[in-house]
Amino acid sequence: MQVEETALEGVRIVHLDVFADERGSFAETFDSGSFSKLGIDTVFVQDSWSHSARAGVVRGLHFQLPPHAQTKIVRVIRGKVFDVIVDLRAGSPTFSQHISFELSADDPKCVLIPGGFAHGFCTLEDNSEVTYKMSDHYTPDLYKGLLWCDPELKINWPVSPDDALVSQKDANHPGLAELPRTF
Repeated sequence: MQVEETALEGVRIVHLDVFADERGSFAETFDSGSFSKLGIDTVFVQDSWSHSARAGVVRGLHFQLPPHAQTKIVRVIRGKVFDVIVDLRAGSPTFSQHISFELSADDPKCVLIPGGFAHGFCTLEDNSEVTYKMSDHYTPDLYKGLLWCDPELKINWPVSPDDALVSQKDANHPGLAELPRTF
């Protein structure tokens, strides 16, 4: 495994080692010892999965508040997504900035997202599936969101707000200006 640092301090892309032969391929997607050698010592307590039936589904931008903020490892196991991470840490030199990139089942990597960041994605292919490892349990009262299409964020989404398939909850999240500073 190799770690790639990103422009947002603490957010890392982990490239998995894949072993392939005529039967197919194999990769360890998580091993606490291997991750620890990479400087990732987070204890994960929950795994989740999402399936999006068609391209153009937007999920996010989600985060969980302290004291149950979540560090996540996100990986695409089927299809392809446009992945977005926004820095919500007040006082951070990259506060309100984002990074975006593609995650695909064809490119075995995952992204580590510490607490203090909002995360979301847009599916680029039908039947895309995403898995998440989380460092804290889902706490409904502390699970929040940031409006995915807030113009202040300047995210170049691959789908327009009119064409995106978004849950009512995600469509009603506050913009950055209305979001309390909690991290």
